[in-house]
Amino acid sequence: MAKAAYRGTMTNLPFGFSSQDPDDPDKGDSSQGRSEGGAGGSGDMPGFGFGGMPGPGGMPNFDIGQLGQMLTQLGQALSHSGGSGSGPVNYELAKQLAVQQLHNNQRTERPSQDQVKAIEDAVRLAELWLDATTSLPAGVRSVQTWSSVDWVEKTLPTWQRLCDPVAQRMSSAWLEALPEEAKQAAGPLLSMLGQMGGMTFGSQLGNGLAQLGGEVLTSTDVGLPLAPAGTAALLPANIERFIEGLDRPISEATVFLAAREAAHHRLFSHVPWLGQRLLATVEEYARGIHIDTSALEDLAGKVDPTNPSSMQELMGSGMLEPKTTPEQQAALNRLETLLALVEGWVDVVVADAIGERLPGAGALGETVRRRRATGGPAEQTFATLIGLELRPRRMRDAANLWRLMTERHGVESRDRIWDHPDLLPDSSDLDEPLDFADRWGSGSADLDDPIAAIRRAEADEAAKSDDEGDDSPKRDEN
Repeated sequence: MAKAAYRGTMTNLPFGFSSQDPDDPDKGDSSQGRSEGGAGGSGDMPGFGFGGMPGPGGMPNFDIGQLGQMLTQLGQALSHSGGSGSGPVNYELAKQLAVQQLHNNQRTERPSQDQVKAIEDAVRLAELWLDATTSLPAGVRSVQTWSSVDWVEKTLPTWQRLCDPVAQRMSSAWLEALPEEAKQAAGPLLSMLGQMGGMTFGSQLGNGLAQLGGEVLTSTDVGLPLAPAGTAALLPANIERFIEGLDRPISEATVFLAAREAAHHRLFSHVPWLGQRLLATVEEYARGIHIDTSALEDLAGKVDPTNPSSMQELMGSGMLEPKTTPEQQAALNRLETLLALVEGWVDVVVADAIGERLPGAGALGETVRRRRATGGPAEQTFATLIGLELRPRRMRDAANLWRLMTERHGVESRDRIWDHPDLLPDSSDLDEPLDFADRWGSGSADLDDPIAAIRRAEADEAAKSDDEGDDSPKRDEN
């Protein structure tokens, strides 16, 4: 799964040095992720990957004037980077492209005062209902109403933390794999390639953020705490598009989504290790990215310094495709399971909180599940970033486990599982939730009275020491 997904990463979005058009129809509606001047372009700015330069057929009429024009175009591209090309991803460029594409696609509607009030009221009501279905207290400290552009700008710092490890490792891995002869031949071009890589990553990330910004409904819609801590945010324009064809009032959808947002924030605010663990798992995966050096022996002979498209062809040939290691696969599995546990818990808590109160809760919940199953924003984002496909089956399994825990042990005991990461179910527990529930029941007394558990452990240790003393050789008194 992961290897195939990562291969998709190398040919689509965002960290693949790919020669494929970022506006590939496989990403969804072709009207999204497209800007004036072509893919990755901005107005009269040349496309990335030396877009518009001579193709693989060569330059039969090449002269010094053409070389000068090529360098001029490259300089113009670099000048559009906003002076932020030193890192593995040019985030300033990503933001500029995302905002421009959202404007082009007319996805920048500003919230009205009525929408702002409706969202604030919905979050306040949802918090009251959630109090009865979870022992975790409210985690929302601020309620905001965002446009798509607001979402891009205010979640970009978290995207930077997510993307930097993968992009940094991808950028350095293939350079490290170059033979020494190729490095010496490239010389100063390596730093230029690094800057171009940052622009390429930034361009493709900008396309991805523009698509997501036009679709996401809340700040936690992708299962991560993207917004500032304690900030609940809903996007009313996207919510209106979300309910088209559902025949449900916007007020119901707003309360339903507000409950999901508030439930996510209860987890992320009061389970302090959770957000850090999610991001650290991405970083762990990135550290293992490795390029097979055996495929690069003839690199120097394949790159024509007078034809930039030869480097682009090399980048998209699969020669630089990373190989998934067992350690990386384990990290992907842990991340998938953790995200499924978060989403499954939210599903159960929200269903219990609003199921009897909103007539359309069932239809809205089914729409959200179908949205995931058909590759919604969360799945697309993670498949794009790290080659991870979030499987809806795991989310359903996680929800079944949380439901079983609620029925067997009650709300407080169920939520106590989040006290420490070692207490969480793993992927095998999602396969056998009854076994996990039985084990939790047998250990619940210790969790209810940790002091008694410590005393029992001390008593066991003392008894063990006494037994060892009794087994020692007896000294002859005579």
